Amino acid sequence: MICEGAMFDWSGIYFLRVVKPGGALVSVGFTAFMSTMATGRFVGDWVSYRLGIKKTLQLSGILTASGLVLAVVFPQFLTATIGFLIVGAGVSSVVPLIYSQAGKSKIMRPGVAIAAVSTIGYLGFLFGPPFIGFIAEATSLRISLALIAVLGLLIAAIARRLKTE
Repeated sequence: MICEGAMFDWSGIYFLRVVKPGGALVSVGFTAFMSTMATGRFVGDWVSYRLGIKKTLQLSGILTASGLVLAVVFPQFLTATIGFLIVGAGVSSVVPLIYSQAGKSKIMRPGVAIAAVSTIGYLGFLFGPPFIGFIAEATSLRISLALIAVLGLLIAAIARRLKTE
């Protein structure tokens, strides 16, 4: 949820200050992200059914990382927009799949597991964006979003160890 929060709070600022498309086009990055994230939430069950939860989470992490890297390395309007589209597709399935797995927990009661996942997730959603701002102030917004790409790779790496399927 750190990535979602960062995209909610920083995608418009990234387009305004780094991509600099001018005028109403500043909101294109956020719109691109939200459109593929919403679409991905509708088709995420189908994808995870076809690929399995583990592979879907790995794909999600790789898409998140690659989309952010594309937008950060090539901060032009078209490439940043495509990058944000890819990020939206990447993050779309992560939260629903994690909640689903928490609900199937055999280690703790499902309600407790969902509450724990929810608490950790919302802490990331709340504290991630200010942390991104802190890093951006110390370095640059491009570097702070690149750090979020590393978290995408971390999702893919952790998913490799998932013992579900």
